[in-house]
Amino acid sequence: MQMTQLDIVPFGTQHIEGAHALSRQAGWPHRLADWEMALALSTGVVGLDNEKVVGTTLTTRYGADCATINMVVVDETMRGRGFGRRLMEAGLDAARGMPCRLIATREGLPLYEKMGFRQVGTILQHQGFCAAVDAPVDVERAQPGHLPEIAALDQDAFGADRGGLISYLANIGRFAVIRRDGYVVGFSAIRSFGRGDVIGPVVAENAEDARKLILFQIAARRDAFLRIDTTGASGLSSWLVERGLVHVGGGTAMQRGDQAGKLSHAKTFALANQAFG
Repeated sequence: MQMTQLDIVPFGTQHIEGAHALSRQAGWPHRLADWEMALALSTGVVGLDNEKVVGTTLTTRYGADCATINMVVVDETMRGRGFGRRLMEAGLDAARGMPCRLIATREGLPLYEKMGFRQVGTILQHQGFCAAVDAPVDVERAQPGHLPEIAALDQDAFGADRGGLISYLANIGRFAVIRRDGYVVGFSAIRSFGRGDVIGPVVAENAEDARKLILFQIAARRDAFLRIDTTGASGLSSWLVERGLVHVGGGTAMQRGDQAGKLSHAKTFALANQAFG
């Protein structure tokens, strides 16, 4: 098959079922609802072979600060033909010149490096069932009035305005917060994802607060299959294993282009997921 026979078209809701089938072929845990969320917060393209979805890429823009390139998957019969590069080029075009981030698999790493991405960190995926724990007394369920503070704290830690993502998470999941002197100084989110629930993002000033925010969510979902994607720099990996969340893989955090940074007291200890950062 020649590459010219493949069409790359805008990703619409009519392509979600085909994209879901493609991700299942790749062994991803994503549900239809997870694809719907990704598309609702992003723009994207799909590759079509006689109307069959054989490749996808999404670009999630965060204000004018940066974008993440995500949900890059190619049908196993199409690999090695340059199709992944074409999809990535379309994803980068949608970023409109902004700095871009992504989480690379080992297989995708060489392509991303050729396209100007550099390694900036390591992501560790943990999942499993946790033993029962008590909720920390200084963590509370977030109220609607806390959302502006949560969004501001997330922007401080992530370095970009993700207000749309925070609002979406508030509608489908639950936030917990730590407050001191009346101000939100840390938060965690939990929502349904894949085989169970995912905890993230988790943003806090220090690892002790991050652990408390995670424990609060574990305590509320004692029988659930849980997943957390943390950073290698967080120092939480061994602690998560002790809680029952086994290290099962992860990826390489990469960035293309420079993004102006600033000193922040808040730090991201767990990602929303590997698509959104």
